[in-house]
Amino acid sequence: MKAIFSKTIKLFLLDGDPNKRMSCELSNWVGKAYKIPRSLMKESYDRNDLQNIGVYFLFGKDPNNPDDNMVYIGQTENIFNRLKQHLDQKEFWNEVVTVISKDDNLNRAHVRYLEYKLYEIADQVGRYKLENSTIPKAPSISEPDKAEMEEFIYNVKLLVNSLGYKVFEEIKEKQNKNENYFYIDSVRGAKGKGQITSEGFVVLKGSKMANNTVDSAQNWVIKKREKLLEKEIVIENNENYIFKKDYLFSSPSTAAAIVMGRNANGLREWKLKNGMTLKEFEKPDEE
Repeated sequence: MKAIFSKTIKLFLLDGDPNKRMSCELSNWVGKAYKIPRSLMKESYDRNDLQNIGVYFLFGKDPNNPDDNMVYIGQTENIFNRLKQHLDQKEFWNEVVTVISKDDNLNRAHVRYLEYKLYEIADQVGRYKLENSTIPKAPSISEPDKAEMEEFIYNVKLLVNSLGYKVFEEIKEKQNKNENYFYIDSVRGAKGKGQITSEGFVVLKGSKMANNTVDSAQNWVIKKREKLLEKEIVIENNENYIFKKDYLFSSPSTAAAIVMGRNANGLREWKLKNGMTLKEFEKPDEE
């Protein structure tokens, strides 16, 4: 298991306002990130390090599905010049995160590799819709350079997440013990497996939704199930409705209602294999 060490992240508010521009640096690392609202790009032209080579991420909402997050992942030899082009070419984004090297050690092959790997990770995670019209290709770089870039990628993921974008963060969390998974095995084909996380409740790939909803189900339950099918997060297979991938719900009760096709209290419906409910599991031990 990879060791996890404490980190110090330094945020600097360029405009003295957390809703405006900021830079972000990690202790003992050569990289540096900027988070810049689209509306403040003009104010950033005089920052010399934004003329450097690097990678960048355009964040916004999908114009066709405003509830869905969207990102464009790119690389360039001159960050600011490239972003000026995107002001004309891409309308969806409202904020950019850029990552450069403070020691000017990145080259063209490095940033192409970073773009390729970061696109691959974001695609596998599946939290954001990728706006890239072409899939980045892997460049040929040496083994030492590749090892150096893998460490760079780890820190990029850390900084981007710290700046509020979980584009590279897995929806489910790693578990050391199987008993931390919760289950629903109910009528009408409902058979769910899930996990409580810091963001909500994740229903895992392979879980099954009930074949239909009960008459008393609230309208939002019906609509949400329809949307999951429409987006092919849940697919129909031999009269079963199966989760094609892990999916994050805002709460255990929302997850239980969707899986069971009825109004539900997730704290009581989700249970460990030994029968303990999520409510009992979360209750602090009394001395």
